[in-house]
Amino acid sequence: MKFVPAPPTSRRRLLQTSAVGFGHLALSALLADEARAKEGTAALEKKVSELAPHFAPRAKRVIFLFMKGGPSHIDTFDPKPLLTRDDGKPLPFDKPRVTFAKTGNLMKSPWKFEKHGESGLEVSELFPHVAQRVDDLCVINSLHGTNPAHGGALLKLHTGSDTFVRPSLGSWVSYGLGTENHNLPSFVTICPTLAHGGVNNWSAAFLPTTNQGTPIGHAGIPAQQAIVRHIANGRYSRDEQRRQLDLLARMNRTHLEETGPDRDLEGRIASFELAFRMQTSMPEVQDVSQETEATHQLYGLGDPVTADFGRQCLMARRFSERGVRFVQVTHSDSKVQWDQHSDLFEGHTKNAREVDLPIAGLLTDLKNRGLLNDTLVLWGGEFGRTPTVEGNKGRDHNPEGFTMWMAGGGVKGGMRYGETDDYGYFAVRNKVHIHDLHATLLHLLGLDHERLTFRYSGRDFRLTDVHGRVVKDILA
Repeated sequence: MKFVPAPPTSRRRLLQTSAVGFGHLALSALLADEARAKEGTAALEKKVSELAPHFAPRAKRVIFLFMKGGPSHIDTFDPKPLLTRDDGKPLPFDKPRVTFAKTGNLMKSPWKFEKHGESGLEVSELFPHVAQRVDDLCVINSLHGTNPAHGGALLKLHTGSDTFVRPSLGSWVSYGLGTENHNLPSFVTICPTLAHGGVNNWSAAFLPTTNQGTPIGHAGIPAQQAIVRHIANGRYSRDEQRRQLDLLARMNRTHLEETGPDRDLEGRIASFELAFRMQTSMPEVQDVSQETEATHQLYGLGDPVTADFGRQCLMARRFSERGVRFVQVTHSDSKVQWDQHSDLFEGHTKNAREVDLPIAGLLTDLKNRGLLNDTLVLWGGEFGRTPTVEGNKGRDHNPEGFTMWMAGGGVKGGMRYGETDDYGYFAVRNKVHIHDLHATLLHLLGLDHERLTFRYSGRDFRLTDVHGRVVKDILA
């Protein structure tokens, strides 16, 4: 007689049939809360999908120009005449209770400010090209945060929290709006920094894994080398890869039928499918040689000083016009960044020369293509700098008051909102917290920051936690 082995039995089936089913009863009790949580999550995901966007959006996508290290607001977009007058004198009021380093007396800006455009907004001579686009800018001079250290401040800016691992801003946008192009990720970060929070700054955390940011290179390599590795498969044809994925999908779905919902596994299935589709789309997006010579010059690709950041900005435009919801580009290097605790003049001069022309080129290109109307451009760093001197003519970290600007995407151009004090230390008028910035950005995308929530560990989470207000005065 031929022996026929019994079909394999799942753990769940084994517990159901052995020991009169008592093991299954115990397991059911242990998994009850988890099952309810998963059901709640699934329902919430469906609800958010049905509601997104919550109302008519002003913008469809975001390009975040992140200046790592903390550019000095009082040397770029927040002129302070009294700081020039009182150069070398003691600060006439108390410094914050918590500071990052010890600073001395007041230090004037080494750069002059001039009025530009029809709006007459004042911009430092550090940014002569961006100054030509000033009528498109909404300059917010009253940002403030809570953390004077790079790590905490970066996480606060990117995730809304400086103490816990939370989903990033780009991941929330991806989760709330989905994608306009199923062949590309909905969230891309070009040359991101690996320091001060690293992957947590573009992580989906407990959101579905499909909302994770896709890094293109990192800050330690030139932008020209920032490509998606292994995008082409030299061993198997597309038909062969398709059959492999179909087989893998069937095996995974059979597993899901036995074990029940598994968001992580479902996320991996989705990531495999996206990686397959990206093979045809990603190389074309990153091939900037298709652009005209005039476009290359517009972004500064012909100049070694501006070529690196110019390539990032050009790729950001190419990703955005192809439906990527959130694109971040990062200006950072391991030596200088924008973190001038000493030698402010040398460091900020170098940094501004590298980014000024490419940023102006991006704004011009978006406007010429009709993309600026529904693309929100955000510029800034994790904090500003102190008006008091540190070290050899440098400035310390300052989260108490600093500047970021927006352009396009439903904000008023050629306007300045909020103020710091006479020397630029504290935000004092129309203050805008990081939570307010996030709430406003989501609002411009048609998302209510109080309704864009995700249930995790028995609690509904959101980007702004229990804070945040929309800054309606800057809306066009």
